[in-house]
Amino acid sequence: MRHVISVSVDNEPGVLSRVTGLFSGRGFNIESLCVAPTIDPEVSHITLVTTGNEMIIEQIIKQLRKLINVIKVVDLTPTEHVEREMALVRVKAEDRQRAEVLRIADIFRCRVVDVSPSAYTLEVTGTSEKLNAVLSLLKTIGIQEVVRSGSLAIQRSRKE
Repeated sequence: MRHVISVSVDNEPGVLSRVTGLFSGRGFNIESLCVAPTIDPEVSHITLVTTGNEMIIEQIIKQLRKLINVIKVVDLTPTEHVEREMALVRVKAEDRQRAEVLRIADIFRCRVVDVSPSAYTLEVTGTSEKLNAVLSLLKTIGIQEVVRSGSLAIQRSRKE
C-alpha cells in the first residue's frame, strides 16, 4: 500500500543522506521525495512516498525516529491530509495543435509558463491522478519533456 510520510529534520548537511541510506540499506524504495527548509531555517521538511504493508511502514517509521537529527515522523496516510504534486510539461504546439493544447490547459487549470514557435511549457499542479490525466491527453499531441516534483503533503487542520 502507498504511504505518505512527513519527516521534520534538522537543516544540516548529511541528514538527507542518512534518511535515504536507511531506505536503501533495508531494500525499501522511495517513490517520491521532496525536501525544503521550513519557516524555521534550522528545520527542513521531508515528504516521502513509499510502499509497503503495515509492518514494513511501522518498521520504516521506527527506524526514521532513531536517526540523529530527526525531529518528528508522521505517516499521513491514515489521517486527513492535503497532497499535491507539480509538473512542468513541454508539449509540441505547432500551428494546428496550439488551440488543442490551450484547451486542455484550460480544462485542467494549467498555466502556460513559456511559449516558443513550436512548443508550450505548462505548469500543472494537483493530485497525481490529475497530472497523469493531463499527461495522457498531452501524450497524443506530443510531449517533449516532463519534470515532476513528487508529492508534497500537509495534515489538514482540525475542523471544530
